[in-house]
Amino acid sequence: MSESELISAEGTDSSGPSPTHQFRRIGIVCPYSWDAPGGVQTHVRDLAHALIAKGYEVSVLAPGDDEPDEDFVVSAGRAIPIRYNGSVARLIFGPLSTQRVRRWIDEGHFDILHVHEPAAPSLSLVATWAAEGAIVGTFHTSNENSRMMSGTARILRSALEKLNGRISVSEYARETLREHIGFDSVIVPNGVDVAFYADAEPMTSTPVDAEVVTFLGRVDEPRKGFQVFAQAMQAIARERTEAVFYVAGPGDVDSALKLVPRSLHGRIHFMGRISDGQKAALLRRSNVFVAPNTGGESFGIILLEAMAAGACVVASDLEAFVKVLGDDGAGRLFPNEDYEALAREVIELLTDKAVRERIAHHGRDRAYSYDWNAVVNEVIEIYDTVYVPGEVVREDVGATALGRAKLWGRGDSS
Repeated sequence: MSESELISAEGTDSSGPSPTHQFRRIGIVCPYSWDAPGGVQTHVRDLAHALIAKGYEVSVLAPGDDEPDEDFVVSAGRAIPIRYNGSVARLIFGPLSTQRVRRWIDEGHFDILHVHEPAAPSLSLVATWAAEGAIVGTFHTSNENSRMMSGTARILRSALEKLNGRISVSEYARETLREHIGFDSVIVPNGVDVAFYADAEPMTSTPVDAEVVTFLGRVDEPRKGFQVFAQAMQAIARERTEAVFYVAGPGDVDSALKLVPRSLHGRIHFMGRISDGQKAALLRRSNVFVAPNTGGESFGIILLEAMAAGACVVASDLEAFVKVLGDDGAGRLFPNEDYEALAREVIELLTDKAVRERIAHHGRDRAYSYDWNAVVNEVIEIYDTVYVPGEVVREDVGATALGRAKLWGRGDSS
C-alpha cells in the first residue's frame, strides 16, 4: 500500500457510510511502536476503526518492527526503546523519521491531522513540527514530576502552540499538560470496543472449575505492580485451592518467578506478549482481573477492557482507577501497594459468586458508557471546530533548517 492510500469503511472502496461533516480524510500519528502492547496504541487503533466505521478515510502513521496487519497503517520504521514516563517506550525520532513524516503528510492531503502524545520525543512531535493546518493533539500521560517535560517545555511550546485543538484523556493528563507546558485542553476519555470483549470466545485451555485470576502488564516494570500481585498470590492460593494465575505481558519471566514460592510455580501461567484476540479471550475467561499498578496511570483503559469482558476488577486506589470504576459498584479498590488488602479482596470475590457476578454486571454497564460508538462523536466534534473548508494539512516547509534553506533558495524568506 502506498503511503498516500487511506482506508474507508469498505476497505479501499469509498462506498459505505458517509461522514456527516465536511472533512473526510484524517491522518493519525501514533508515537509508540505499533507491534508493542500499550494503551496509546490500543486507543489509536480503536479510534481509527471507529472513524472508518463512520465513513471517514483514515491513515495511521506509526513506528514498528513488523509489517502492520491493518491496511490503514503506514510504518515509519523501526522503533528504539527509550525510558519515558516511568517505563520503557518504543519510539522513533530523528532525521529519517522526519523525512517519512513529511512524505506521508505531503501525499495524504489530510483534512485533519491528529497526533497522539506530541509532548514525547516521538513521531507525533516530529509531525507537529512538520505540518501546518488543522492539527489536533491528544495527551495521555499523567506525571506530576516529569523532569523531561519540564526541562524541554520551551522547545515543546514551539510545537504544541501549532495545535488547533488539544484533548486530554483524563483530568490527570490535562493537569500534567497545564502544569508543565502551560496549555489547557478538553477532556475526551479513552474509549473501549465493548462488543469486541463482550462477544469474545473465552479461553478454553483452563479447566471449567478453575478460578482464573489475571494480571496484564510488563512483569519487570515496577509501576505495573506485578511485585504486589506476586505477594498477594500466596494468600490467595492458600485460601482458594482452585485458583490459577495468568500473567500476560512482556518481561523477564525468570526474575518474576523469583518473587513467588516455588510451590506456586505450577499454578502460574506466563503467556508473554499476546494479541488483542488472545487478550479478549483471556479476559472473558477471567473470574477476577487485578490491576495493582503503583502509579503513572492517567486513565486505566485495561480496566474497561476487563469490565467489558465480564471480569470482576480489583484495582489499586490510584485516582485514575477510582475515576474509571466510579461509585456504582463496578469494581473493588484496595490501598496502593497493600498486597494483603489485594489478597483479601480477591479471596472474597472468588468465595462469593453472587457478589462477583453483581460487580461484573455493574462493570460491564460502566464500560458501555465509554464505548467508542459514543466517544468517537466527541472527537469528531473537536475535528469540526478546527477544520477549515477547502484547506488540507500540508508540509510546513519553514519549520526546519532544511525547509528554511528551501525558502531562501526560492527567495521567499524575509
